[in-house]
Amino acid sequence: MGGMKLITYIVDGKSFTGALTDDNFIVDVSAAGDVLTLMADADARAAAQTLLATAKDVLRPAYVDIAPPFIPRSFICIGLNYMDHVRETNAQVPARPVVFAKFANAIAGHGDTIRWHADATAQVDYEAELGVVIGKPCYRASKEDALSYVGGYTCVNDISARDIQTTDSAKQFTLGKTLDGFCPFGPALVTADEIADPQALGIKCILNGEIMQNSTTGQMIFDVATLIAHLSKFMTLMPGDLIATGTPPGVGMSRTPPVWMKDGDVCTIEIEGVGALTNTMKVL
Repeated sequence: MGGMKLITYIVDGKSFTGALTDDNFIVDVSAAGDVLTLMADADARAAAQTLLATAKDVLRPAYVDIAPPFIPRSFICIGLNYMDHVRETNAQVPARPVVFAKFANAIAGHGDTIRWHADATAQVDYEAELGVVIGKPCYRASKEDALSYVGGYTCVNDISARDIQTTDSAKQFTLGKTLDGFCPFGPALVTADEIADPQALGIKCILNGEIMQNSTTGQMIFDVATLIAHLSKFMTLMPGDLIATGTPPGVGMSRTPPVWMKDGDVCTIEIEGVGALTNTMKVL
């Protein structure tokens, strides 16, 4: 079965499931199910592929609102997972994955404006990350089998309030990582069969047209299979769980002088074969 790029889009306040054509037009495949159903159910995806192949009508993405492709059951984040990023932050190389979380309030979609109050944070940073979506229940998976539990991939921007993150007395990440809207992801969920090797993808962050991060997922310290095996040793991963796998070097915090996102900035996370996620920033 061939892979699909699946989105959720809004027209007149109503939600639809879409599949992207090769030239990035949208075909309505709602009759086959929502994004997570199509990701996990082979029969539903076959029905969606039939709708895609026989469609007579298509939509242009610019004419609809693109929502997050799905709402994660849980949002698991990995810190310090690219060696050059560890070095640029003068951190210790982790012996095992650094794990933290984001909450549902942080979810945003492609095209959404990310808003924050100036008195809440003055140091808002970008982080390009490959998002891994679990496709079936996974508990204590071996590294060798781990990728069989992946249902798809997506682009994630792990937006971070560095002044909150770095001044927490207990050195906790979560509060500075989960302000409202601080985790846009999408625009699509790309089914796992579209990606031959998740460790061979170019990954970029582009801020106002300037490339700020430019790396490859092959530079991860802990690869996707290792992350799934590690996490599932302690918790049952379920369909719709989203794992943000860490960011490459080039974050604003580590530049001289630091680069913080500001009012009106446009930030794009681009991952080879997965897509491009764009958001505009707004300071209140």
